[in-house]
Amino acid sequence: MKVSLFTAGKDPHYALGLLSGLILQDIYIDFIGNDSMKDSPIVNDKKVNYLNLRGDQTADAPFKDKVIRVLNYYYKLIKYAAKTDSTTFHILWLNKFLFFDMTLLNVYYKLLGKKLVYTAHNINIRERDGNNTLLNKLSLLALYKLVDHIFVHTEKMKQQLIVDFKINDKKISVIPFGINNVMPKSDLTSEEAKQQLTLESYEKVILFFGNIAPYKGLENLILALVHLRKKLPNFKLIITGRIKSSEKYWMDIQELIEKHNLKDSIIQKIIYVPDEEVEVYFKAADVLILPYKYIFQSGVVFLAYHFGLPVIATDVGSLKEDINIGETGFICKPDDTEDMSEKIFAYFQNDLYKYLDVNRGKIIDYAYKKNSWINIGEISYKIYRSLIN
Repeated sequence: MKVSLFTAGKDPHYALGLLSGLILQDIYIDFIGNDSMKDSPIVNDKKVNYLNLRGDQTADAPFKDKVIRVLNYYYKLIKYAAKTDSTTFHILWLNKFLFFDMTLLNVYYKLLGKKLVYTAHNINIRERDGNNTLLNKLSLLALYKLVDHIFVHTEKMKQQLIVDFKINDKKISVIPFGINNVMPKSDLTSEEAKQQLTLESYEKVILFFGNIAPYKGLENLILALVHLRKKLPNFKLIITGRIKSSEKYWMDIQELIEKHNLKDSIIQKIIYVPDEEVEVYFKAADVLILPYKYIFQSGVVFLAYHFGLPVIATDVGSLKEDINIGETGFICKPDDTEDMSEKIFAYFQNDLYKYLDVNRGKIIDYAYKKNSWINIGEISYKIYRSLIN
């Protein structure tokens, strides 16, 4: 049996993780990747045919070069689809031209006789970002109707597909979000990591990690710190990530920090963090916080678990399903800065923090069992097989 994994050159941690689970099955895989994935050892497995169709995706390339390379990618993708003997196309992420991908490209794949599987990491990402349109909803409807099977990561996402898009529940499978097992990890200690970031060993370190956008609720975290400093001395917040589509939002965050005199309590690293440097932040931190206002699920939770770091998250989307309260983290109310500050304070009084060195190992064991790529590979393989049969 042969399956093609279409990654669109996005989220190599997820794509390569899934590949690690699939190669354990009776299956051969055409892996459609890009330059950043080609050096991963796993793509050299004898069951994998690595096709670097996406190539270079350097963000700072000239606009003309970006247009040429995207068009060239679509040309190679269309040509590949016509020639391959792969029976099933598993689409992990959509490409650059979303409406084309959701409609005409999938019609083309179906005309070639391919079975289509789609992983919906977000049911409607434009709804999350506040720019939903009728065209977007109709295109999503076409996508969900055209594909033969849909993977989602939570029961809540499955229900949204059923209610909002009238998708038959037999066409949907809920699979865990796999643990990030490809992020480099060494024997670096938490103390050494703190030293690298010029943090003191006694400081209680809170981490906000990932793209900075309005739906992430960073302003609520800043306001929660105003309450927190009244009862918890010696804390530091690290904000690490890139600004996504909203410079105005980031300027508002800066004004909030200045207004409440929090500058000395916050370390700002507004950059893209290379894989080899991610470990430093997650080992220097004592807890990751996700103050989100809107989300379906978040891969950052499983990145934290990869390093054994507890998570405090707001009760939005399905984040509660991914946190074992008191064992891997805590849940707080969304848009409630006082409750958020209370949960952060409670965490630092809890045994989960007091014995963090030991608990990191327990969190890693918990996550690797619950969110194993081996299990996800087995579930995916069974779906592929059922579609062919």
